[in-house]
Amino acid sequence: MFPTPDELETKLSNLEKKLSDPALIANQREYTKVAQEHAQVTKLAALSSRHQKVNDELAENKKMLQEEDDPELLELVNKDIEELKEKAGDIENDIKLLLLPKDPNDEKNILLEIRAGTGGDEAALFVGDLFKMYCRYADEVGWNVEIMSSNPLGIGGFKEIIALISGEKVYSRLKYESGVHRVQRVPETETQGRIHTSAVTVAVLPEAEDVEVEIDPNELRIDVFRSSGPGGQSVNKTESAIRITHLPTGLVVSCQDEKSQHKNKAKGLKVLRARLLDKMEQDQHDKISENRKSQVGTGDRSERIRTYNYPQGRVTDHRIGLTLYRLESIMLGKIDEIINPLIVHFQAEALKEII
Repeated sequence: MFPTPDELETKLSNLEKKLSDPALIANQREYTKVAQEHAQVTKLAALSSRHQKVNDELAENKKMLQEEDDPELLELVNKDIEELKEKAGDIENDIKLLLLPKDPNDEKNILLEIRAGTGGDEAALFVGDLFKMYCRYADEVGWNVEIMSSNPLGIGGFKEIIALISGEKVYSRLKYESGVHRVQRVPETETQGRIHTSAVTVAVLPEAEDVEVEIDPNELRIDVFRSSGPGGQSVNKTESAIRITHLPTGLVVSCQDEKSQHKNKAKGLKVLRARLLDKMEQDQHDKISENRKSQVGTGDRSERIRTYNYPQGRVTDHRIGLTLYRLESIMLGKIDEIINPLIVHFQAEALKEII
């Protein structure tokens, strides 16, 4: 099932030759791909070598079982065999994970889009709360957050906010956040103490590079208008806000956070490019799903994935049945305790699929 150490050594040698090729070095995009593959094969080679060593020790111990008749020694040998079998199983799992088909977007930055759904003002306030949660997490792991577009409301929340989060492997960590996030709490304006349920939608889109999504300027309609703030107050007296419509798909992006029309247009095109890439991948995903009885993971953003219950201090992720009574800590950005189990779950599902 696994490549042999000799096969991996040959592959490593070939990759090293490629990495020293001046033509490849000149093509930074291809060079990065080969360098990443080299890093993966290096890890595989090390694991394969360890696996071979453990199997050799197992064979020696099994041979001793047949040759020895000392009860105490046989007991020790049997104990060693059990430990070696467990070690071999752990290494095999690590190898399987490395051999899983890689998500080409895992290394990318993301466009994080959070929108208010059902629940009126409470939903808008929770958009702000979720955005702060992701910002705090980003700050902890050393990522950068840049607001691309926002639609703030006078109450302090947002009808919508879109941000670029950049750093190491952002998409690989946050890709399972897409979906409906439900909040249950008592609004400040609620005089009788009744719990209200509201919902917001989160979309995590991998940032698209220019070479991945080509946009024909002739297929765009660009409208300019004056920026406005909460309550309709004018933010800018000049027409710096931009609305970009992609005519073939009907996708519309608006940006008004910058005072410069040029900067708003650049941000708008970045968001549009990410949405077009997401649409292309979603269309492909849907075609594949039609031919499969079940899906590994979920790309359905209409699915309720998580509930934040404030009276109980509880967060529940419905996909994996995980419930944590640490709501305050999670809203402060300590979301690894949700993200890590999700990654393990979906990796296990993917392993079932290939096995």
